[in-house]
Amino acid sequence: MLISESEIPKLLLGSLNPQTRKQAEKSLLEYSRQPTFVLRLLRLVLDAIQNIAIRLAASVYLKNTVKLGWLEDDEYPISASDKEALKPQLVPAMIALSAQNEKPIRAQIAECVSLIAELDFPHRWPDLIDQLVQSLSTTDFNVNIGVLETAHSIFRSWRSQARSDAFWSIIKLVHSKFLVPYFSLFELTISRLLPSPDRLLAQTMLVLVELFYDLTCQDLAPEFEDGNEIFFAPDTGYFMRLMEWNPPQLQTDPDEPTPSISSTIRTAILEIAELYVKLYPEMLARSQSVGAFVKKVWELVGGGKQLGIAYDQLVSQSLRFISTAIRSGAYRDIFESHDTIQGLIAGIVVSNLALRTRDIEAFEDTPLEYIRGELQVSDVSTPRQAAADVVKALVGVGRESEIATTTIASEWISRALAEASQGGEDGWKSKDAAVYLFEAVATRSGTLTQGVTATNPNVDIVGAGGVNPVLQVDAIRYLYTFRNQLTKEQLVSVLPLLSSRLESHDVVVYTYAAVALDRVLSMRVGESTSLIFSSADVQPFALQLLDVLLAKIDLQASPERVAENDFLMRCVTRVIITAKQGLGEGYVNVLQRLVAILRIISKNPSNPNFDQYLFESISALLRRFVGAVVPDSIAIFEPALFPPFTEILQGDIDQYIPYVFQILAQMLTLHRGVPADYRALLPFLLTPAIWAQKGSIPGLVSLLRAFLMRDAAAMIEANQHTSVLGIVQQRLVPSKTNDGWGFELLQSIMLYVPLNVLQPYFRPIIVTLLTRMQQNKTNSYVYYFAYFLLYMPAINANGLTPDYLVQTVDEIQPGLWSQIVSNFVVPQIAQLAVKDRKVAAVGLTRLLTQSTLSLKEPNVKLWLVLLDQLAGLFKEPKAFAAAEDAGGTGVTDIDLEEQAVGYQAAYSKLAAAAAPLPDLVAYVGDVRSYVAGEFTRLLSSEPNVRTLVEQGDPQNQLRLFLSSLGVSG
Repeated sequence: MLISESEIPKLLLGSLNPQTRKQAEKSLLEYSRQPTFVLRLLRLVLDAIQNIAIRLAASVYLKNTVKLGWLEDDEYPISASDKEALKPQLVPAMIALSAQNEKPIRAQIAECVSLIAELDFPHRWPDLIDQLVQSLSTTDFNVNIGVLETAHSIFRSWRSQARSDAFWSIIKLVHSKFLVPYFSLFELTISRLLPSPDRLLAQTMLVLVELFYDLTCQDLAPEFEDGNEIFFAPDTGYFMRLMEWNPPQLQTDPDEPTPSISSTIRTAILEIAELYVKLYPEMLARSQSVGAFVKKVWELVGGGKQLGIAYDQLVSQSLRFISTAIRSGAYRDIFESHDTIQGLIAGIVVSNLALRTRDIEAFEDTPLEYIRGELQVSDVSTPRQAAADVVKALVGVGRESEIATTTIASEWISRALAEASQGGEDGWKSKDAAVYLFEAVATRSGTLTQGVTATNPNVDIVGAGGVNPVLQVDAIRYLYTFRNQLTKEQLVSVLPLLSSRLESHDVVVYTYAAVALDRVLSMRVGESTSLIFSSADVQPFALQLLDVLLAKIDLQASPERVAENDFLMRCVTRVIITAKQGLGEGYVNVLQRLVAILRIISKNPSNPNFDQYLFESISALLRRFVGAVVPDSIAIFEPALFPPFTEILQGDIDQYIPYVFQILAQMLTLHRGVPADYRALLPFLLTPAIWAQKGSIPGLVSLLRAFLMRDAAAMIEANQHTSVLGIVQQRLVPSKTNDGWGFELLQSIMLYVPLNVLQPYFRPIIVTLLTRMQQNKTNSYVYYFAYFLLYMPAINANGLTPDYLVQTVDEIQPGLWSQIVSNFVVPQIAQLAVKDRKVAAVGLTRLLTQSTLSLKEPNVKLWLVLLDQLAGLFKEPKAFAAAEDAGGTGVTDIDLEEQAVGYQAAYSKLAAAAAPLPDLVAYVGDVRSYVAGEFTRLLSSEPNVRTLVEQGDPQNQLRLFLSSLGVSG
């Protein structure tokens, strides 16, 4: 049914209202499948008469439609005609959206351009750069901002892009068309801006500076080398002049978080200076710029200044530039003298380490944001972190610098502690700064996951009794930071103290304690996957920990507040993972409290990370630990989980549905058959609508595989196996995004559905796979396909013999099997993952020893080739042992963060819900013995094979391989 274009604004407005959002989004999705939808959206975006909120919603919806539908194999692809009609309108749209209140809308359209350019530029959008360049103006800087922001939206992805020949060709193309007008506009803008400050010109200059970084982040074009002095000369260079430029009329309130435009420009210039220190130090040496930049930094932040919050980004970047320059080792003449180190610590570091009034206010008013700022290791660090990093850089650059820095910092620490010991209202601030500086000077290197990995040998970490546990948060952070330097015995001794801090009434204190506890419990033994702390270590207090953590979460009044503190729920997950069966009968109470929290937050999901850890906790409690020890506990879990899961499915709470499917699959695998409650759900799982949500597909596949494993006969009787096949052939295999899940489901079909039932569908399945291979293959698809062809003969399913597979493929086209094996299977064998090698070895062995068709023309020509590939798999004999043992790895052996636990927009995998990898060829014990036995039997029964090997193996390699296995006959 067609929806009138006039309805779109109403639907967009409805999508902003929680009460009407679901229905409005459903109607918009239906309308989005109609021709010219994206063009009508763009017209709505540009319609100045419309409400600005509707226009912004339209721009966001346009961006999301492009993001989810630009590729042909997307769920709802945009038609080719609409795409070609949309592209030439986007740059003019950016230019038209020049009003100040249209800036958020312009940002969404710029993102559209960036998304499309990433896929279509330059081959399917060759005139994009020409469009941009031709739109630049010498008079209208509103137009210029639109053009430059569009260019920046395209080029900024270069900052993180991996190098390749194709990428280099794009860079060269852009440089050839864009650099000359770019330099001209830069010169024009700065010539007008410096003598007469103007906000529009300043905004233009900011984007020009950001583009400078984009255009130089991979390599320097000759134009940048030739113009180095123009930009970097110490006195006259554009960048130095802009570093001094700070007109009063463009400044903002220093105590408000919004930086001035001049401050933002200087921050961007220092980012470029840091980039050049890393990549192009010879260019800075040529212009003698580093000393000039250091002087500017000192003028900005030196002399003990503590600038307002509006300067936080500038201060942080200034100090990052200093740290990078120190670490480069190229400027020892500047940074290694005692006086310089003294000046840096006394004039820059100390003032920025001290807690400011706004830090204390954040501690009290927004505690979770305070903690996130303290823990973050991103480029956007706080001035406090950046100051500490300067000290770490001085410690790590060389022995002499390390000793001098330690001495100077220790003197300051002693003075600060002496001040603190005198008491006074602010004495605790001096102690806090001393602890922070001590942590910095003691640290050589470290990561968020592992803590400090190397320390300053001139500092006594464990014996620093005068510095560490005095202020509660500083003491906890000290333990968090230096946990790797403590023995297990030392950590065990402080765990009760750390646990007691969870009962604090201060949010920062108990949250920091939860973070530290999570990290301590996740520590490993050396480089192994074994955790330091076992179930026995935490059993005495695990239930008490969970009780306190869950009580802190329960205290909150609204769904949003309950889900606010994901650090607490992550710690709950970690305690459950570590405690395992040590929770004993107490798991029932824990489960009930987790379910109660789920029912509260499902009323208004607001924190994806909290959601992830909540479901991870339920999943971990269910299978890996309690469920594995108390098999009958499934009777506790299902009555507790079915009601909230039903509410989630009926309420279409799409954020939680992927988790529900994973846990349902997990529970179903604990049964021997399929209970009636699950069977009643199966028709719903086979409806097309439920497969439209991409994030649900992996969980749905897991659940259908569990149904097939537990009771394929009932599915066959109800003719539901044909629906499953339809899902595989029509929805999963044709999709680049979901083809891997399609092969997983197809493997279960082959394993559990008898061949006599599959026979009418077997050839169409192969045709579907080949069609996708012919029309739209990818590297990953070729891998899945090749593995699947080895999987089928390996699994020894009733009737699915190697000859049946070969014959079916050749019936599609004579000689097709040998072509497929030669072109696709053989090249993939050497690239097989360890977990796939046992199946591949068994599949190859059965094809070579149990297929009469493999010994006939034209397939016999590949017989020796496949034998050689089989021999190649045995060159790494440990690979088979690793594959056989892989199923034993559980969540207890992995760190959650390294397994990407945490919310992901498309699909949030529950690490605990992942079933151990099954041994698909369990009938084969030792692979070597199995292969030896099969070839011994073949050579005894088929003398021609021995002749084939002797004639085709002049260097005796294959015979040596067979002999090494003990093959006789």
